[in-house]
Amino acid sequence: MTPPVNGDLGFPSPLQWKFSQVFGERAAGEEVQEVDIISAIEFDKSGEHLATGDRGGRVVLFEKTDGKDFTFRKELEKTDYSIARHPEFRYKTEFQSHEPEFDYLKSLEIEEKINKVRWCQTSNGALFLLSTNDKTVKYWKVLELYFQMIVQEKKIKKVAEVNLDTSGAKSNGGLPGKIGAGSDFVFPPGGIPSLHLPVIVGQETNLVPRCRRVFAHAHDYHINSIANNSDGETFISADDLRINLWNLEISNQSFNIVDVKPVNMEDLTEVITSAEFHPTHCHTLAYSSSKGTICLIDMRQSALCDSHAKIFIENDTPGSRSFFTEIIASISDIKFGRDGRYILSRDYMTLKLWDLNMEASPVATFQVHEHLRPKLCDLYENDSIFDKFECCLSGDGLRVATGSYSNLFRVFGSAPGSNEATTLEASKNPIRRQPQTPTRSLRSLTSLSRSRRRGSENMGIDAGGNDFSTKLLHLAWHPTSNVLACAAANSLYMYYAEENPQSEHQK
Repeated sequence: MTPPVNGDLGFPSPLQWKFSQVFGERAAGEEVQEVDIISAIEFDKSGEHLATGDRGGRVVLFEKTDGKDFTFRKELEKTDYSIARHPEFRYKTEFQSHEPEFDYLKSLEIEEKINKVRWCQTSNGALFLLSTNDKTVKYWKVLELYFQMIVQEKKIKKVAEVNLDTSGAKSNGGLPGKIGAGSDFVFPPGGIPSLHLPVIVGQETNLVPRCRRVFAHAHDYHINSIANNSDGETFISADDLRINLWNLEISNQSFNIVDVKPVNMEDLTEVITSAEFHPTHCHTLAYSSSKGTICLIDMRQSALCDSHAKIFIENDTPGSRSFFTEIIASISDIKFGRDGRYILSRDYMTLKLWDLNMEASPVATFQVHEHLRPKLCDLYENDSIFDKFECCLSGDGLRVATGSYSNLFRVFGSAPGSNEATTLEASKNPIRRQPQTPTRSLRSLTSLSRSRRRGSENMGIDAGGNDFSTKLLHLAWHPTSNVLACAAANSLYMYYAEENPQSEHQK
């Protein structure tokens, strides 16, 4: 995932984003039901399937449709147009993953809202995924059962003659010789008119979701993250103070590998906000905290990983601290790059890209909400300052994306020398609120070891025009294509991008 350096290779051209699809689009003036709001979104590793979870406890699955709408090859050959180059998806199935519950011991109501969904490795044509609410993780298997509709003629006919020559039959009705592969019987030319075979007139697919395991009663606090391991056998679940390690086949036992709970809860200064496994190293995972730190731990060191192998933190500028410093420093989401060398983190104000080999500072910082800094008091009063925005990286690692208010999302180029900073709106016309191309920073950058900041100059919206009631918290990037899936309330918008034939550098 190492981005090309600015030089002979140049930096990638800015992407031209276009609307692709929308599922669950609201009509003008239609009221959104709370249970229909999307709360989680995830592509599988192949990019063939997409899963979303909502506040009503449902999981909805979508599948890629490239060429799948043609049942027979002959129909595909007859078409006079090419299949769309960008991936398109269609509704596959949905099921109720979680139901509202009540903890009578703690007098606590447990919501059915899906906090996270994660795809697991497929097996024997079946799909597997994990879903979780605040307390319980469930392991689901979705199996496709095929039913063929067969039509067979059922007319009752009297046998007047047989298809075989019976002139040499014996007195007891037997036939000379054997009927089968070794017989001399030959089908007449043109077949036998009286012989009717069943005809298949169609095929139906029945998707059967089954809950294979329920992983419960292991968290005292709300689960904020789940992540499956690259070994295909284990996964982690994280709440505010602990991270537990599970085996997918064992639901009644877990191992506590991280515990930040102090002996005296009055001494609590930070909580766990997100956790992710390394994409290729099954012994390595990272978790973020409300203090703005990212801890990398190696499970080979000890059973309880109370000490970290590395810690990534950016020190505050002297004199810049305020009442809101710790609140806006809290990291809401982290994601590993595809090859595991980089970690992307999202706090309230910025996106930061970290190199695992550099702990002192991020290699890139992207300003997302810098224009809201004068309004932090108002954001604190209406609790918007505690909103948790997710982030994602492209499959090639050259771009990063995250959401914002007014149903906007931002895409940044992460390659050195790239000035790409695009603002798009989750609608059928995504570029209507796109700002002008930002001017290139005068500050030079020659290597990833130097930090850069960009994007704060152009947000594309008036400082007084932010709609804090509409926010785009959840989005995901297709693993192999420039396709983004964004959740705006109960609507799922999908966009695709093409390379700009003439880069800004060439201009």
